[in-house]
Amino acid sequence: MITINWDDYKHFKTTEYVEGDNFDILLEFLKSYYNMKRPLEIFETLCEDELARMMLQKREIADAVALEEYMKKR
Repeated sequence: MITINWDDYKHFKTTEYVEGDNFDILLEFLKSYYNMKRPLEIFETLCEDELARMMLQKREIADAVALEEYMKKR
């Protein structure tokens, strides 16, 4: 399982232009920096990190299917 490197995320956030809030930027970070493509893989990674898990809860995303729907809407 991949552990989110928040220092790399902060660097990504300041150097890459991504529209949206911190959660949207985090999703783009996981897709580009860690080369994640599958919503299940992204969801599992987010669930392993306390801060990312709070971001999921704030958006009421409880599973990979809900995350995939969220990603399609953006």
